[in-house]
Amino acid sequence: MNMNVVCPHCLKVNRIPKKESYAKANCGGCKNSLLDSKPVSVDGDKLGTFLANSDIPVVVDFWAPWCGPCIQMAPAFEEAALAMPLKAQFVKVNTEEQQTLGGQYRIESIPTMIVFKNGKELERISGALDAGRLQSWVRKSL
Repeated sequence: MNMNVVCPHCLKVNRIPKKESYAKANCGGCKNSLLDSKPVSVDGDKLGTFLANSDIPVVVDFWAPWCGPCIQMAPAFEEAALAMPLKAQFVKVNTEEQQTLGGQYRIESIPTMIVFKNGKELERISGALDAGRLQSWVRKSL
């Protein structure tokens, strides 16, 4: 069974075998590793590409640079992302720069994380989480 994964480097949609773990998985376009699961910053177009083309859950962190809890949680969000390559795609939306996205998704407090699967919102949670709680929360959507 195969799944579609969007390359976080070049946004090419890659069709790869669905496996429990991967030793290696490179993008067919830019050749960068798809296992490099460090969160990427997205605007509306990039977020749309991930939501429309990812067969794995897309975890979106809505944050702002002036938000203390957002800044404190950033390392935990990255740690969770790095622990879950090709299980979930982690992206960040700076609500200061992308105010229309904050409005579109009715973000009332930050940080707010939303898990999308097949382009649809599955779950959301507000407030800073540590990496372990974040991973547990995301795993419920796998």
